[in-house]
Amino acid sequence: MLAARSRLPCPVSALSPDSLSTVAVTLAALARSGLPALEARMLVSHATGLSRVQLITQDTYGIDEAVRQQISELAARRLAGEPMAYLLGEREFFGRTFKVTPAVLIPRPDTELLVEQALDRIEDRDAPDVLDMGTGSGIIAITIALARRDARVWATDASADALAVAMGNAQALGATNLRAALGDWYGALAEADAPHAFDLIVSNPPYIAATDEHLGQGDLRFEPASALTDHDDGLRHLRAIVTGAPARLAADGWLLLEHGYDQGEAVRTLLTEAGFADVFTAQDLAGHDRCSGGRRPAA
Repeated sequence: MLAARSRLPCPVSALSPDSLSTVAVTLAALARSGLPALEARMLVSHATGLSRVQLITQDTYGIDEAVRQQISELAARRLAGEPMAYLLGEREFFGRTFKVTPAVLIPRPDTELLVEQALDRIEDRDAPDVLDMGTGSGIIAITIALARRDARVWATDASADALAVAMGNAQALGATNLRAALGDWYGALAEADAPHAFDLIVSNPPYIAATDEHLGQGDLRFEPASALTDHDDGLRHLRAIVTGAPARLAADGWLLLEHGYDQGEAVRTLLTEAGFADVFTAQDLAGHDRCSGGRRPAA
């Protein structure tokens, strides 16, 4: 689809400053460049500070040269395939707006299933200790922390840039019961003042196999590769998390993992072989396996 856009008669680089003099004229010019109307409105709203309604009611609003240039550059980047979330610097998740940068994955609705399953597993526990590994923008840890103000939530990531994004989101959204630790999986806890045993461990790790052709398509081309793939068979990080979880889970504590649509059976096998009970897989709205987990038996 993006390749088709580039063949349209009015590339954004050809837009003159005069053609971007008002909101209405700007949107018309962006439409001629091949940018979808919704995306054009979102970019103009972002650059001007006008709401979607104001773009309609104030379509004669004048746009100065600096903002015209910003819109032109944003449109060119979008036409080249760059994700809207990175252009706007934010994406909604669980009804909240999270800041995102190219240092983190773009939040996706599928991950809301993981959060829902996690909240169900700690519903009857007072002041639970929760660990979110590979937190990225912090959507999982922060959403749990805000839903359970009595919980003590830890968020870890091997990327300092990603962890900075997460903690910025935590501060902006008021998740005061969240703490962060930098490092790789359970190794991040070695220097941190974290609980020895958690009631819940949750993770959305890199699970795309290195050979998966999707890594070269769509938004994935622009997202951090280290957060998408394990550069192996897609199960390497999932194995490491499952193997290390029993030593870090309290009795009857839960481990929940997001994974690929075709990895449900493999993850259930890993959990069963590691001694977990009540092993399950939940499906996303498309009916695909998306989240698996298990309970560490009290015995």
